[in-house]
Amino acid sequence: MNDLAEHAADIAHACHGMAARFHRGGKLLIFGNGGPSTDAQHVAVEFVHPVIVGKRALPALSLTSDVATLTGIANREGLAEVFAHQIRFLADPQDIALALSTQGNCVNVLRGLGQARELGMLTVALTGGDGGVIADYHAADHVLIASSTDPRVVKEVHVTMYHLLWEFVHVLVERPGVLEKDATA
Repeated sequence: MNDLAEHAADIAHACHGMAARFHRGGKLLIFGNGGPSTDAQHVAVEFVHPVIVGKRALPALSLTSDVATLTGIANREGLAEVFAHQIRFLADPQDIALALSTQGNCVNVLRGLGQARELGMLTVALTGGDGGVIADYHAADHVLIASSTDPRVVKEVHVTMYHLLWEFVHVLVERPGVLEKDATA
């Protein structure tokens, strides 16, 4: 949990940027490989169908949920393009890309972040280890690192991080006037 304390300001900045994008009509696109692909689905459900009564639903889509689309793109374009291709056709500049990678070295996650940046989307990456190439290349506007090489620890920190993102985004979105003060995020 020291990772969370050490990255409190980074998490707050990411939340503010996300809330500003939602406020302007943006949606959240989430993606990752393997275990993080199921986390992408979990995040999408949390935003679209909040389990806490009274919390506002916010538009979110997991790019890992549609097996036919994933395998079709992988077959024609290659596995490295499965997220970038979807972002190219589903995203708008006011949207948010949330990338999940246990080690920060997934080529298709890196390509998805690159495509999101080309479109002008806000990019947030949750990684593990030392952040991998995602951190090395500064591939996201906000890189939040769970500093462990144990994938189980990384997953637990990521779950906590994306729940914090969800909670604080809602705090900001639900406060009239807070986001109008800074429309540049």
